Amino acid sequence: MAKPLALTLGEPAGIGPDIAIAAWLQRAELKLPAFYLTGDRDFLGRRAKVLGLDVELKDVRAEDAVAAFPDALPVVATGQLATAQPGHPDDSSADAAIGSIRHAVGDVIAGQAAAVVTNPIAKSVLYRAGFRHPGHTEFLAELASGDGKPPQPVMLLWSPALAVVPVTIHLSVRDALEQLSSDLIVSTARIVVADLKRRFGVARPRLAISGLNPHAGEDGSLGVEEQTIIAPAIETLRGDGINVRGPLPADTMFHEAARKTYDCAICMYHDQALIPAKTLAFEEAVNVTLGLPFIRTSPDHGTAFDIAGTGRANPSSLIAALRLAARMAAMRPA
Repeated sequence: MAKPLALTLGEPAGIGPDIAIAAWLQRAELKLPAFYLTGDRDFLGRRAKVLGLDVELKDVRAEDAVAAFPDALPVVATGQLATAQPGHPDDSSADAAIGSIRHAVGDVIAGQAAAVVTNPIAKSVLYRAGFRHPGHTEFLAELASGDGKPPQPVMLLWSPALAVVPVTIHLSVRDALEQLSSDLIVSTARIVVADLKRRFGVARPRLAISGLNPHAGEDGSLGVEEQTIIAPAIETLRGDGINVRGPLPADTMFHEAARKTYDCAICMYHDQALIPAKTLAFEEAVNVTLGLPFIRTSPDHGTAFDIAGTGRANPSSLIAALRLAARMAAMRPA
């Protein structure tokens, strides 16, 4: 029997609980892989009542989640209780969100779950509680490290229309420019290639690497980073035998014909990568963290406080994240 997916609660005051319940209600119709939610069953029961939904919830151990899934939404208790009302995070939000992530990762590392699927968190809420990580991606890398050096996490936005990776992630544009280096581009691309082969079944991945400046620097007249940072990285990758093109002007990389020429686009900073991905496939895109010793996927949207508890939250991206996590887990070598 396949292992279940461990789904986190996300920000309790956001739409994570809403879309988790909505996805489970469509489990049979959409033939979803079995999952359980790490969190507080009583809190989920209260949210279901707010939503006007009759949902069977069952406290389980991770190993019993698959058997329970057809008849009840399985919940694995974390010990952190949540009291936040929809759209109104309170002091319970941070501990409940962080505890849910820690528990889900622990279950996957222990072999009790096939993958982690994370609901959206509100980083500003976590920061006020002392959270010191820029986002999910970096926190997951720390959890993966144990007592050793954290692995380099790589953020992939995947959809049937486009797969794209930012080299620098949750940084201001100024800080991203300072962090960008040939070594970082090379290490990011190598992780992308390895995981596209191992977890997506792409035998020989084709990479397209963007420039940083308008028109990819226009031969140095609009900036020299293409010549001094990006081109040397591309040469190193070609020396590895990787199929890679660039530096390419970012404004012409994402139209339909261009997208057919590569399996993944690697961009220099967060918005350069995520704007085309979310424009092309907002409800289908999945956030995947590569470079970890476990599988992690997530919806590509935020907490949507304004519609939490209203029943208007669309579970499509979460459903895509659940399906992709199950697909990746099935691809992973034993």
